[in-house]
Amino acid sequence: MTVKLIRNAYEAALTMTAVLLCYAAALWLEDAAALHTDVLVLAVALTLTLARPQRTADIRGRLTACVLMPAVAGAATLLGHLIARHYALGAAVFTTGIALPIWIRRHGPAATRAGTLMTLPLIALLVVPGPALPPKSQDALVSWGWSAVIGVLACCCVWLVQALGDRFGPWPQDPEPVPAQRVSRLHPRPSTRMALQMAVAIAAAFALGRLLFDHHWPWMVLTAYVAAGGNRGRSDVLRKGVERLVGACAGTLLGTGLAAAGLTGRTQASVVLIFAVLAVALWLRPLSYAYWAAGMTTALSLLLGYYGQDALHLLPTRLAAIAVGAALAVASAWWVLPVPRRRRPLTPSSPSAAPPAPSRTP
Repeated sequence: MTVKLIRNAYEAALTMTAVLLCYAAALWLEDAAALHTDVLVLAVALTLTLARPQRTADIRGRLTACVLMPAVAGAATLLGHLIARHYALGAAVFTTGIALPIWIRRHGPAATRAGTLMTLPLIALLVVPGPALPPKSQDALVSWGWSAVIGVLACCCVWLVQALGDRFGPWPQDPEPVPAQRVSRLHPRPSTRMALQMAVAIAAAFALGRLLFDHHWPWMVLTAYVAAGGNRGRSDVLRKGVERLVGACAGTLLGTGLAAAGLTGRTQASVVLIFAVLAVALWLRPLSYAYWAAGMTTALSLLLGYYGQDALHLLPTRLAAIAVGAALAVASAWWVLPVPRRRRPLTPSSPSAAPPAPSRTP
């Protein structure tokens, strides 16, 4: 366990180095081009989400990321504006954009990796969408072109730091093993099942999120995606939903304590604390997703406080949205084309496995 914690700390340090490097570049770009501070949030979110899948990528995979990430990041920004102006249409496009990369997994590992890259900017969009910013800044969101530039910065920072880590670090990352291709007997295919389950969960989260939580709907949509993502079956979705809820509750308590201590607000100490919380969450994430959920909840609480929102007042709403989002993901996995449970082979001692009685007819 000690060796694993040390290795996790090393990987978390690499990721946070890339995050801080991209943050510094975005900070300079914000000042040079007179952009809004949301470019900083976008830089951190894209780098965090990109570092994990790119850790085992080869040269081809990294070049693919440098092409796909800026394009999809720009499209995600336009999608954010579409959701703000035409919620139903934007929700339909977002749902399609989340389900399509899952469906194309049938075409092999390359399509799977490309689908993951296509999804990352959409998830970053849920972290701090336009309505989460102060009303006076909602019309000053970064344009799609600047979002593409931030996507390039994130790719370059992740690539540079991970390449240096592999060359000079104590633990060079081994290439990702190519999984054996197996022909599934399920109809429809597992990728189709997972895509439909994800689409139903996300669509329901958009509908109920706007109805129950107004412009705080991203919390429900994000939870539905996390719980339903990488669906290995009913129990897997249930476990991830419970882990996210438990982690969010722990993050709520921690965020409440930090706010009571006066550590939230538009201060440099709050920014440093956000990065510290993210580093600890990255370190403990391989042990359980609950740690990552707790860290993200705490970091978002600090971020909302930085933008002037009352994080303490919104925490109960966030917990309720997370609970409903997890329930939607579980319901989708259990009732929308669920994977049939494997039947246990009959044993000789079971009544139905007894040999047939000999025929008495001559």
